[in-house]
Amino acid sequence: MTRLFNDPARFTDDMITGFAAAHPGHVRAVPGGVVRARPARAGKVAVLTGGGSGHYPAFCGVVGPGFADGSVIGDVFTSPSAARARSVAEAAEAGGGVLFLFGNYAGDVMNFGLAARQLAGDGIAARCFAVTDDIASAPADQTARRRGIAGGFVVFKTASAAAEEGASLEEVIRVAEHTNARTRTLGVAFDGCTLPGAEAPLFTVPEGRLGLGLGIHGEPGVSEDTLGTAEDLARALVTGLLADRPAGVGDDGRVAVVLNGLGATKYEELYVLWGAVARQLDEAGLTPVRPEVGELVTSLDMAGCSLTLSWLDEELERLWLAPADTPAFCRTAPPESPPADTAVRPAAAPRRPERSAATASGAAAEVAELAVHALRAARDVLHRDAEELGRLDAVAGDGDHGRGMCKGVDAALAAAEKAHTDRLAPAAVLAAAGDAWAAEAGGTSGALWGVGLRAIGAALPADRAPGREELASAAAEALTAVTSLGGAEVGDKTLVDALTPFATAFATGLRSGAPVSGAYASAVAEARTAAENTAGLRPRLGRARPLADRSVGTPDPGATSLAAVLTAVATLRATTGSDPV
Repeated sequence: MTRLFNDPARFTDDMITGFAAAHPGHVRAVPGGVVRARPARAGKVAVLTGGGSGHYPAFCGVVGPGFADGSVIGDVFTSPSAARARSVAEAAEAGGGVLFLFGNYAGDVMNFGLAARQLAGDGIAARCFAVTDDIASAPADQTARRRGIAGGFVVFKTASAAAEEGASLEEVIRVAEHTNARTRTLGVAFDGCTLPGAEAPLFTVPEGRLGLGLGIHGEPGVSEDTLGTAEDLARALVTGLLADRPAGVGDDGRVAVVLNGLGATKYEELYVLWGAVARQLDEAGLTPVRPEVGELVTSLDMAGCSLTLSWLDEELERLWLAPADTPAFCRTAPPESPPADTAVRPAAAPRRPERSAATASGAAAEVAELAVHALRAARDVLHRDAEELGRLDAVAGDGDHGRGMCKGVDAALAAAEKAHTDRLAPAAVLAAAGDAWAAEAGGTSGALWGVGLRAIGAALPADRAPGREELASAAAEALTAVTSLGGAEVGDKTLVDALTPFATAFATGLRSGAPVSGAYASAVAEARTAAENTAGLRPRLGRARPLADRSVGTPDPGATSLAAVLTAVATLRATTGSDPV
């Protein structure tokens, strides 16, 4: 289990502080993560790795010459927020544009995508690429839905080497795509990992068994099998990968190979396994090129391992073998000094101006105050239910939903209280709350709550209390913002399953002439029922999708937390004497 920590909620922040202090010649800490200690040459593409922490040396351990220019670091197993990604990008950008590289997880796709759009609005070319190497998470005809696990290391290395050679942003993206298309990974788990401060692992594997097709966020395997000898496991891993061989690579050739430990599998065990894997590859006619055996993409203290094969061509082999020097991966001398003829790094592009916020007065100020009260109610219920929400999330995910929601609502409430003290209009109060929620919570839920709160505020008038049609529009706009960003539909087993009936019922009640409080109460009842009914659904999006069968019988944590917050807000009339909306 994870034993060494101070405050579990600050585990990642404390880790970054220590990591930067231990490697001052390679990295420096910036808000949201780390960047190279020495700025890159002017005009170079900034390659940024990113994702939740708990995977060291991925992702921050490979920042340095020849590899990444920076790393965006989220909380344990939680995608970093768009604000963190933007902050690291602005610190690392050197005039050639930015490429975010990460695993194919909904929260990462969402938050890095938001950051890239925001950077583009500031005049900084920014692109994203999600790695999809995990063959156990989706069939061969659905590779775009696969997760990114240890194969990301190979993709990150070749793309970073291309950028180091001076390739353009489009060329670096092409290299990442080309490597990803030729990379396959299969992993197994012998036992689960334990989050900092938790008393039990996220899952367990029965004695003498293994979980096949693990995830790197504490997810168990998609199926179980008998734990045999190292030779048996090597045969299963190699056979599985060869059966998913990329089209057009032939039956033999040269391959980059990563035999990766997940955190609690000893190096001696990995080398025993590697001996058997090497024999299997030789029998298959494959030649390993500079194989890597060790811990490169971990999952805290998970016991397990994964095998990655990346079929090389002349270009990819050159990039795979190119020198690199980072805290966790070295193929060259210590960090080099900047070339004497390096141009002065251009000034960062100006940040986008913050949206102007009108001062609230009268009825609008009362609406802003109600928004603060609503967030306080949300804070209370989310802290009350945090453990249960984490338990629901751990059934088929990483168990961080309760903790993430608490971090998000705490930050949102603090931001809203400050904005209200400054007498800002409801839109600005909710925008501040949404931005803070997204920045601090990270992950899919953080991004969705952030855009949802912003959308509600944008639909409210700045100089008076909202009318019935404006209230209905606010709910509809929140739903549109959430579905547009996340891409979920009713039936996907997400918070959209609760938000959609709520927004629909609320608008219907208002337009039928029902009192606002009555329309809201009826809509909340619809949301609660819908959230409970998600127990019968199989997830079609997000981290729970590869473990869909395990999820059946358990309600979706995102829908459950949304229904709980909506219910808590409904009690405000009794405590404030005003309608909750």
